Amino acid sequence: MNKYNQPNKKVLFVANLYRHLFTFHLPYIQMLKDNGCQVDVLAAPDDREVTNADNCYYWDLSRSPYHFRNIIAYKQIKRLVAKERYDLIHCHTAMAAAIVRLATRTMRKKYGTKVIYTVHGFYFYKGSPKRYWLPYYSIEKFLSRWTDAIVLINEEDYNLVLKNGFRNKKTYYLNGVGVNSQRFAHADMETGKKQRSIEGYTDNQFLMIYVAEYIFRKNHLFLVDASLELAKKMDDFKILFVGRGELEQEIKKYAASVGADKYIDFLGVRFDLALLLPMCDIFISSSRQEGLGLSVAEAMFCGLPVIATQNRGHREMIIHGETGFLFEQEDMADFVKNADTLYKNPNIRTEIGRAACLHIQKFKIEQSLRKMAEIYGEMLQVQISAIANVE
Repeated sequence: MNKYNQPNKKVLFVANLYRHLFTFHLPYIQMLKDNGCQVDVLAAPDDREVTNADNCYYWDLSRSPYHFRNIIAYKQIKRLVAKERYDLIHCHTAMAAAIVRLATRTMRKKYGTKVIYTVHGFYFYKGSPKRYWLPYYSIEKFLSRWTDAIVLINEEDYNLVLKNGFRNKKTYYLNGVGVNSQRFAHADMETGKKQRSIEGYTDNQFLMIYVAEYIFRKNHLFLVDASLELAKKMDDFKILFVGRGELEQEIKKYAASVGADKYIDFLGVRFDLALLLPMCDIFISSSRQEGLGLSVAEAMFCGLPVIATQNRGHREMIIHGETGFLFEQEDMADFVKNADTLYKNPNIRTEIGRAACLHIQKFKIEQSLRKMAEIYGEMLQVQISAIANVE
């Protein structure tokens, strides 16, 4: 028995990559452990580790639904669940969730295992091409029959599940995975000024930052082209790209070929956003679609105005003209106009930044932890207290 006088429960977190679990779910793992649960994790190995898990398992999963490696992963998860007989499996990322639900469809009855799927943004969404809807919508709706609970992090996805006959037993809405307020507790102007000096930027430079993986969905090329237009209006500015990804070298070559490399700094992977964000003037995002966008929320928490594309995740957080600016996909003129407005008007930057910080408080991780504690408690039929250390 644990300190809450309830039987120990066994929980498995599953995702495509360990990086995903490390970035988003360590506090939730810790919360369950603090409540006496055994928490194991299963993901493909990369450069991150989940050190607070009881057991770490690895699989070689492909994002492509047609890759033979997924057959091996399917058999692996079946063996693991049959051996450990988990009380709860919490799935993250679409392919991992699909494999788990297929593999455990009979085990849910046999062992009483509950399956939760947190959707970090469906591949299909309002305005997306039909080629996104035809396969992915059908697959998700079909697999919902083997899902005890689906957790959605934006209202568009939440309403879609409710209104379209998905067959999961429970549907929950969560204000994202949560901004770690303790991580950004000291993210202030003075911190930013010191970091500028450390990074080699001057006080007079106008710094715009984009934190995103180098993949097609994040649309870095739009910002590369935009830098050339911004150069016609701004005297001294830099766009900072933070991240990694399969298209990184291609984007660097393109920037150099069009002469945009002098306006863009590629900072690589950084784990010190609490230092980088406060040193910048604005946050920008050209992403084609987002489930929510944790980096946008973190920037707003640091008091940065945001200029971002119109999509379901950004609309969830940004009130156009009040806590940031939204522009239509590929609308270069509107993006440049908004950036120029913030460049020329420091007072507007400050006002919008303060409003953004106030607005984003409802996305703090403490609130997300409380909601997930309720969900976990309902699934496990025990009391779960939101007491995790979120540092």
